[in-house]
Amino acid sequence: MLFQDVVFWILSITAIAAALGVVLIKDLFRAALLLVVVFIAVSGFFVLLSAEFLAVVQVLIYAGAIAILIIFAVMLTRDIQRGNMPNRMQIPAAVFASLLLASLITVAVDTKWDFLPAEQQERVELVQTSAVTTLTDETLAESGVTAPEDQADVQEAGLADLLIGDYVLPFEAVSVLLLAALIGALVLVRPSPGTGRG
Repeated sequence: MLFQDVVFWILSITAIAAALGVVLIKDLFRAALLLVVVFIAVSGFFVLLSAEFLAVVQVLIYAGAIAILIIFAVMLTRDIQRGNMPNRMQIPAAVFASLLLASLITVAVDTKWDFLPAEQQERVELVQTSAVTTLTDETLAESGVTAPEDQADVQEAGLADLLIGDYVLPFEAVSVLLLAALIGALVLVRPSPGTGRG
């Protein structure tokens, strides 16, 4: 257990330091590379939570595709070293970011994180286990799944069933996040008004 704690703290410090670097560094290319470090640290958290599939998806989609998209947009942006020039949106952006941070902290503090009932948590764990090994009837009976219909449901259930069924809201939230990353990359590539390419 001590090893997992050490790995958790290393990943936490790395993720926080890299996230601060993404926000504070003016060089967009280095900020994008630090964003890749954040994505990899988050995939490490998924591994610690025994969600290896999500860890692989995190590396493939975020550290791979989204990061490459952002780096590609940065490489097409002029004056990478100078960073963004100050504009009149700094104060509204700071107010919006502060309100968003306050709401996230409020939700995190007020949320009851063990929100899954025990029987549903067991089903999720069984589905995760069935992704890497074959579940026998004895294993299902030890976990409290005794009815033949329930055993058949658990054996046939996959991660996709959970994502489309019980966890459809987080699944859709991830798609909105991917769309926001794509729009952000397009905004970076877009030329400023009054300036032409070439």
